[in-house]
Amino acid sequence: MPSRRTVLAATAGVTAALAVGGPAHADERRPRELLSRMTLEEKVGQVFVSRVHGHSATAPDPADADANLADFGVRTGAELLARYRLGGVIYFAWAHNTRAPQQIADLSDGLQRASLGQPRGLPVLITTDQEHGAVCRVGRPATLFPGAMAIGAGGSRDDARTLGRIAGTELRAMGIRQNYSPVADVNVNPANPVIGVRSFGAGPDAVAALVTAEVEGYRAAGVAATAKHFPGHGDTTVDSHTGFPVITHTRQEWEALDAAPFRAAIAAGVDSLMTAHIVVPSLDASGDPATLSRPVVTGLLREELGYDGVVVTDALDMAGVHTKYGDDRVPVLALKAGVDQLLNPPKLDVAWNAVLKAVRGGELAEERLDEAVLRILRLKERLGLFDDPYTDPAGVARTVGAPEHLATADLLAERTTTLLVNEGGVLPLSPRSHPALLVVGADPASPTGTTGPPTGVLAAALAAQGFRTTTLPTGTAPSAETIAQAVAAAGEASAVVVTTYNVTADSAQRTLVERLSATGRPVIAVAVRNPYDVARLPSVTACLATYCWTDVELRAAARVIAGTVRPQGKLPVPVQRADDPARVLYPIGHGLTY
Repeated sequence: MPSRRTVLAATAGVTAALAVGGPAHADERRPRELLSRMTLEEKVGQVFVSRVHGHSATAPDPADADANLADFGVRTGAELLARYRLGGVIYFAWAHNTRAPQQIADLSDGLQRASLGQPRGLPVLITTDQEHGAVCRVGRPATLFPGAMAIGAGGSRDDARTLGRIAGTELRAMGIRQNYSPVADVNVNPANPVIGVRSFGAGPDAVAALVTAEVEGYRAAGVAATAKHFPGHGDTTVDSHTGFPVITHTRQEWEALDAAPFRAAIAAGVDSLMTAHIVVPSLDASGDPATLSRPVVTGLLREELGYDGVVVTDALDMAGVHTKYGDDRVPVLALKAGVDQLLNPPKLDVAWNAVLKAVRGGELAEERLDEAVLRILRLKERLGLFDDPYTDPAGVARTVGAPEHLATADLLAERTTTLLVNEGGVLPLSPRSHPALLVVGADPASPTGTTGPPTGVLAAALAAQGFRTTTLPTGTAPSAETIAQAVAAAGEASAVVVTTYNVTADSAQRTLVERLSATGRPVIAVAVRNPYDVARLPSVTACLATYCWTDVELRAAARVIAGTVRPQGKLPVPVQRADDPARVLYPIGHGLTY
């Protein structure tokens, strides 16, 4: 195994300083020297970031080996790196990469050994989506923070910076050096099916401030942050994973609504920016998604905004990027547009060979490929991968899920819980006046490997506050029979706590809440995803917004319900009236306390 200090013997005498304040090129000697020695095939490999199945680089479970064979024609991550000389690997929970902290660190080290063991071997850039809240790949026992919209409700730059620093420190301990976070999209459309609570909010300046702070936190931890999804995915009703979103903002509207967080991220020295698979006709009339648009990537991002860091595509297996083009054209067009990293193509062999063919045939200039590879090598240099690519086993146990990190996450969550309605001052509840609580409602699957389910976590947290609790999960679409059971159970309770999840006009969740309210018992709704639920729940006695259904946010909500802590959150998005969406029911900044 190459030692920590002799990873690249040919260039070991060249020491590069870590850039401070952004992707300024403090010392390019080693990256340029490495680039000059690479074969064309090695250059092509460097621009790809691929998934790999399994918990181990060399000994995955048989099912994962079979999945690798089906996807890539190899059985292990080590063989994948050897075949394609990949520049990066992305971890997913569904690919069984993220079972436990030490296992993740061992996988990272195994991938590094495999990559560095090749002729002219380079360290691999290991990445993941650890946004916190609704999107995470590494679950417990890692520290899981409130998601972006919750942080937006807290409104604290210090908290956003702390999140980035602690989350980054834990990721780096496990060998993950690039995180596809923070989301810089401004969620101005309540019907947005793909961003929503993943955004800090609907105010461009507020989002910009929190993006800046989180980027600073990750930089302090030695992890590359990635602001996404350029040029802005906040105003769409189509999910780019499954469809082809078109953003109708004019250029002036783009400047007013979408641009500020990306400008702020660039000013903060963000190491990478991710493109969106969206069409913005005012920025490029060709009908191509931004990921494949030279006017957007090179013209707007590079030339107008002055960004010279790494540009990474959103995942290339998403519908939004290959609606117009096939899997062989998408990676070539992305590179021609000005992108540097090609993330998770559905057919790696097709994509890799297409890029190789495009360079050999003259369609894609090798100078453009070199430009992309050099940016990637600069990033690896800044992250210290050439000198120290491996993890520290003792550091994993000491760092990931450290008690002080978990305590900090709890404190941050307490500052985000938002009290929207409190009729007659029913909250806080006291075990003396309301000793028996019925906890019912939606139990969406845990997004981050927390214990869940939400009703169980909330009931346990309320029991810890001195209440007697009964739990009756009713789901996101309760049947008439289930509703009747909940109503009957409410007769034995002093008050009812009901979790709601994305309540729509015809949702059976509305019927459940109305029937519970008709019992005369106080009904406290906890909107565990979209705060917009409150507009469709006029009968509730009180309503809290947690912005996600992870344990840390539900525990904080229980403490707010019990009055152990006071609600401090303020809406970072407006909530429109359900009967007249043109009118605002609760504006940005609304939030009650006691």
